[in-house]
Amino acid sequence: MIKLQPWIKLPNLWIENHGLRAFRWSQGEGANNLAALMALTAISHHADAESGIARLTYDTLSTSTTLSRAKLSAGLSILVDRHIIKRDPEGRSTYLMIGYNPKMGWAQFPAQGLYHNGAIEAFSNFHLRLPAELEALKLFFLFASRRDRKNNMAKIGYDKIEEYSGVAHNNIRRAISLLGANGLVHIEHVPSGMYQYGVASAYRLTHLNTRQHMGTSGRSTDFLES
Repeated sequence: MIKLQPWIKLPNLWIENHGLRAFRWSQGEGANNLAALMALTAISHHADAESGIARLTYDTLSTSTTLSRAKLSAGLSILVDRHIIKRDPEGRSTYLMIGYNPKMGWAQFPAQGLYHNGAIEAFSNFHLRLPAELEALKLFFLFASRRDRKNNMAKIGYDKIEEYSGVAHNNIRRAISLLGANGLVHIEHVPSGMYQYGVASAYRLTHLNTRQHMGTSGRSTDFLES
């Protein structure tokens, strides 16, 4: 297992192509869809920076995600079926992030800082029983994909969040609150690009370029509605 880096390159074309919408809380598949995104988080963290291939045993994946082997298996099957990962590209216990290209088509995704004692700390609070947990993790991926590297924040309104993630407008606030409560996202208030004196929300992923925030860049950054 490779040493975790502060952040990794996450292929994000599938996110920009509205792929998160397929992860729904319906027909008894909600928990498995959540398990899939939890598994993808850990796989991406351990992927080789050149090949996009992660070498992870079931035991390591289970520890990293806090998932049971049964839920982990169901989640991995979903990722394979949706062409997000490929299993066993270089033998057993290997996973390829489909579309991985170290030169383009990726988003910065926090890694090392999310872990405590070998597990993604926020996931220890996920019980796979609440739609809000799935909605929150979908937004975590979306915010990573939409993050502006110049100001280290994702500036995206509720309409676009719903369009790209499939999270209903009325459920977005609770999902963002859950991300904040689990130390995954900071909410920033920035000048709105639509109104002269308006203020809009932007989202900064924790453990990612931690020295770049509103306190260091100020409120003069020019934001546009996404």
